[in-house]
Amino acid sequence: MRLHRVDLTAFGPFGSTQSVDFDELSAAGLFLLHGPTGAGKTSVLDAVCYALYGSVPGARQSGQGMALRSDHAAPAIRTEVTLELTVAGRRLEITRQPPWERPKKRGTGTTQDKAQTWLRERDAVSGVWKDLSRSHQEIGEEITQLLGMSREQFCQVVLLPQGDFARFLRADAEARGKLLGRLFDTRRFADVEKRLAERRRVTESRVREGDTGLLADAHRMQQAAGGTMELPALEPGEPGLAEAVLGAAAVARSTAREQLTVAQCRLAAAESALRDADRDLEDVRERDRLQRRFAEARERAARLEETSAAHWEDQARMERGRKAETVAPALELRDSAEAEHRRAADAEQRARALLPASSADAGAAELAVAARRAAEELGGLESARRAERRLAELLGERAGLDRQERADEEVREEAESWLAGWEETRTRLLTRIESAQQAATRAGELAVQREPARQRLNAARTRDRLTEDTHTAAERARTARERALTARQHWLDLKEQRLNGIAAELAAGLTDGEPCAVCGATEHPAPARKVDGHVDRETEERALADYQSADDARAAAERRLGGIREALAAASAEAGGTPTEQLSRAVDELEQQYAQARDAASGLHSAQEQLRAAEREHELRIAAQREAAVRAASRVGHRERLDRERAALEEELAQARGEAGSVAARAEQLEQSVARLTDAADAVRAAETAAQRLKETDARLSDAAFRAGFDTPQAAASALLDDAAHRALQRRLDAWQHEEAAVRAVLAEPETVAAAQQPPADLAAAQRTAAEAERRVREAASAHDAAARRCAELDRLSARATASVRRLGPLREEYDRVARMAGLAAGTSADNERRMRLESYVLAARLEQVAAAATARLHRMSSGRYTLVHSDDRTGRGRSGLGLHVVDAWTGRERDTATLSGGETFFASLALALGLADVVTDEAGGVRLDTLFIDEGFGSLDDQTLDEVLDVLDSLRERDRSVGIVSHVADLRRRIHAQLEVVKGRSGSELRQRGTR
Repeated sequence: MRLHRVDLTAFGPFGSTQSVDFDELSAAGLFLLHGPTGAGKTSVLDAVCYALYGSVPGARQSGQGMALRSDHAAPAIRTEVTLELTVAGRRLEITRQPPWERPKKRGTGTTQDKAQTWLRERDAVSGVWKDLSRSHQEIGEEITQLLGMSREQFCQVVLLPQGDFARFLRADAEARGKLLGRLFDTRRFADVEKRLAERRRVTESRVREGDTGLLADAHRMQQAAGGTMELPALEPGEPGLAEAVLGAAAVARSTAREQLTVAQCRLAAAESALRDADRDLEDVRERDRLQRRFAEARERAARLEETSAAHWEDQARMERGRKAETVAPALELRDSAEAEHRRAADAEQRARALLPASSADAGAAELAVAARRAAEELGGLESARRAERRLAELLGERAGLDRQERADEEVREEAESWLAGWEETRTRLLTRIESAQQAATRAGELAVQREPARQRLNAARTRDRLTEDTHTAAERARTARERALTARQHWLDLKEQRLNGIAAELAAGLTDGEPCAVCGATEHPAPARKVDGHVDRETEERALADYQSADDARAAAERRLGGIREALAAASAEAGGTPTEQLSRAVDELEQQYAQARDAASGLHSAQEQLRAAEREHELRIAAQREAAVRAASRVGHRERLDRERAALEEELAQARGEAGSVAARAEQLEQSVARLTDAADAVRAAETAAQRLKETDARLSDAAFRAGFDTPQAAASALLDDAAHRALQRRLDAWQHEEAAVRAVLAEPETVAAAQQPPADLAAAQRTAAEAERRVREAASAHDAAARRCAELDRLSARATASVRRLGPLREEYDRVARMAGLAAGTSADNERRMRLESYVLAARLEQVAAAATARLHRMSSGRYTLVHSDDRTGRGRSGLGLHVVDAWTGRERDTATLSGGETFFASLALALGLADVVTDEAGGVRLDTLFIDEGFGSLDDQTLDEVLDVLDSLRERDRSVGIVSHVADLRRRIHAQLEVVKGRSGSELRQRGTR
């Protein structure tokens, strides 16, 4: 990589545009960058880093690039950095503009512009610059791929900060590891360590989980065994746990089977004792029952003797009741006649109470004559009733005429009110029709604009999608290029190996006496032999085919990228530069306006219909007004005829009503009089009939009581029993006789009499004996069941534990293997004698290469005194692998780099930085770094050492390199002619080149 030119505008302390021509500065091979503190020397290097990577080192990169803008720049000048360089044989130009707040073109205030990036390449033949990309991501990936270094590596390799390497010399192994890890990107080895550690944690967790389940089964077996099982004093994950658990389970199963045999014997003995106790209890219960039966019979016989007198009285009463049953029909007939007489007398009294005082004491015949006279008068009122109904009809017709008059009046008023607003309604509807017609016209115009707007929006969306596809295709093209380069390099390496071993391949075809195809000799005293790893023609051709296939894939990816870019250009041309969101909003607004116009136009038909309906209503209102006037004129004559007929009817009804309020009221009075007189006559005749019947039933009752043996009818009535009393008396008699027979039968039973003669039975003692035997059987059965369940549970848990042990066997083997590998990679295993991590081991190899490369320059800077060597010894209790010592040729001793003096530390760190640059360059793919910068540290050297250091730096020109020194040392200004001076001023810093051609 060689820098040619950098242009800075409004960047850092530079308020205006400044340019640096590195081609002129590099012509001398060594140039000096100097200036006062704070002038902006580091900003020149920051500009180079920003142009390449889009960011600057350290804390200076903040605010998304906003802090890069110069405070001295005019508001209208935008910050910009342009770098021209050659890398991998390609002449490139990179231009970057960070985001900035610029004044608004219209109005006041500011607006923010996004960051911009351009990448151009110069055609070596035509000398014309060709645009490559304007994508931040594509340009960043392209530059990183060409340089082969990240920003951190670039800052360490191209911009050599001596202070960092001085600290590197004095740092411990951990700090050196962090720096080397960033430079050589050994994250994959650290990832291997993490992967192994993660696998160890996962397998350990799974083993612990399995052991935890095994211990849980062991605890369950201990609970099932009743505490007789002893668990091993081991934790999950410890070796030997499975064997200990299985051994303890076997002992527990054997003990449980012995306990089950003992429980079976105890259960058999308890069941035999229970059967004997049950037989004794049944015998005692039977004797107790018979003794209690005999005692109860004796008590029942005593109670029968006490109730014998009441029993004979009940028998006598039952006999009198049977005799009284012959008098019962006469008693019922007399009671019925007496009740009928009372009802008839009450009805007569109620009927006479409704009659007038003149008829209250009249007989049945007189009351019947008065009822006939009232009925005849009622028949004469039928003509008056018809006149009264006609008068009601006349009044109804007159009321109907009044209602019609009021209705017509309302119709006329409503028509007049509606017709008063007719012109206003008609004008309003005509206005609505005109507005709807205008909206329809507007909808047609908007419909024409919709399709172009939609097409432009679809083009913008296609543009956005193709933009993303362009990034993806560019990434695939970059990957294809990398694969093609890798395949090409592999093919060239194999070709070189084949050419190196071509002598052995030619020697294989030599024959004694035949001339050699190369030298023509016929003798072949020492033909070349094929060595291990020899590359033949077939291998080389396969590598060439792989490279051609990868190159074809690269070409296809680049063609696809070009096609996507062409489609993107077409979509961008159609959509323009308007953002998709803005076009979407415009389409939505157009659709909304079209919908509003269409909705407004949709009311045209309804407005026209409303106008036609209003016109029809206008005609109907006028016709209704005329018809109401005609009906009012015809009602006048009708009303006069009704009034004449009404006067005649009222005169007739006044004569028929008499003193009553109406003919109907008079008729109602006559109807009530007829009904009351008729009812009173019937009631008087019924009362006389009931009194005669009562006298007849009294005579028959007295005769029946005398024949039944009773002195009076009242005595017969008192002896008579109703159904309930008869049934109760009969039940008492039957119960006494049944009880007497039952007692006599019990006292005659031989087994009951024999049991009564024996001693009293002790039922409680027998029950206690049987209960005790039953309790012993339950305890024995419970113990037997518990022992059986214990054996079954122990067998089940033992089988599960055995299956778990078999299942955990491969997992435990995997854990042991992974743990051993993880310990070796992490440096914690006893097999790793130096306790060196895998990443540290790789970094130690890199550090050894760096020390070897640095020694070549350090040896010259120190006049052959010092040599840097790598040490993998352990320091204290720490880990080994990243030690760095210096060998002093004057004393012949090896010591730590921290013991170097200030000047020695400077040129040692300078040599280390240059060596590190060479190694990182080789590691990054062999990209040649033709421009380097060294920052500070020269002030600590004496004149002789300074000359030696400058000679070493000047020798870099032999490799066609240029070195820029950033320093305040005044003596360097005299020694180095090519200079880039940074001049600090109130309006910003400026750059001046001196000593160049």
